[in-house]
Amino acid sequence: MRYYLIAGEASGDLHASRLMQALKEVDPIAEFRYFGGDRMSAVGGTCVRHIRDLAYMGFVPVLLHLHKILGNMKMCKEDIVAWKPDVVILVDYADFNLSIAKFLHAKTNIRVFYYISPKIWAWKEWRIKAIKRDVNEMFSILPFEVDFYEKRHHYPIHYVGNPTAEEVHNFQSEYKETREEFLGRHDFDGRPIIALLAGSRKQEIKDNLPAMIEAAKRFSDYQLILACAPAVEDIYYDKFIKGTRIRTVTDETYQLLTHSTAALVTSGTATLETALFNVPQVVCYETPVPKLIRFAFNHIIKVDYISLVNLIADREVVPELLADRFKVYNIANELYNILPGHPGREKMLDGYKLVADRLGTEVAPENAAKIMYEMLWK
Repeated sequence: MRYYLIAGEASGDLHASRLMQALKEVDPIAEFRYFGGDRMSAVGGTCVRHIRDLAYMGFVPVLLHLHKILGNMKMCKEDIVAWKPDVVILVDYADFNLSIAKFLHAKTNIRVFYYISPKIWAWKEWRIKAIKRDVNEMFSILPFEVDFYEKRHHYPIHYVGNPTAEEVHNFQSEYKETREEFLGRHDFDGRPIIALLAGSRKQEIKDNLPAMIEAAKRFSDYQLILACAPAVEDIYYDKFIKGTRIRTVTDETYQLLTHSTAALVTSGTATLETALFNVPQVVCYETPVPKLIRFAFNHIIKVDYISLVNLIADREVVPELLADRFKVYNIANELYNILPGHPGREKMLDGYKLVADRLGTEVAPENAAKIMYEMLWK
């Protein structure tokens, strides 16, 4: 069969590439054409547009590149119609992909599958009308989305498992390095580790890392190790850690978490990864105009939490210090509460068990590929 995939960001490229590989297992003669990145290209098929030409975030960058974005969208629609795929598989990337879905529903008979739902449960819930109209099948990687779609909006979806849970499980089953070997390889000392996971984008790092360092440095019995993102150059981190006792690792977040006692984590997938490694954490997320953000959280944003850990558990398992709660004193106080011998630690670890149970053990891309292939034959 012919599969046309659209991923517009690095995370989408990763998830789509694994889905493509799984589709090849169930459909050996699968043909792929896509908007995507290097990981998808490594699987095979034809890349029409690379994600480097698609990923614009924020109002100003989008406005400045609006002509290019609209041009990419026009080309995508024309290319799909000309290639005549059996299905178009949309991967996250909501603004672009929902526009493509609307076009395909209105102008063609091509089926539309959505792999990794847009986060409409947090904001823009009104988009559910377009999804119900334009998307034939939704494949979710977050278990709480089932209730959101099926109970709240009467739209059946497929929960196929969580890729992060699978990735952590696979890493843990293969990683054999002892704590002593890890410390020796990096010339770290023998003290327990507080990991600092400050995000993968420069703005996140700039906003969150200074307060994380200020809070964590109060715990002199621990060594502080920063997980650096491979896409961010070392010199950028130097402005924040120069003159401190912070040590670093690059592209070794899973190795670091394996040997850490606690962590300070910027919200995102890293909060879920940290929980799956059973490392107690404090979620830190600085925002502009904090009082306004708090008002939005109370009156506009549709969810009670920002971390995937709490969203999956549907209760506060990890403390979330964002907006007006993002203060060095609060970070230090919550960190103290989850260190060994303190009351918050065991309670949080018990909450992690609930999160792992709710994620389940399904292998997301393999499960999704099997369901997709079977549905296309109906």
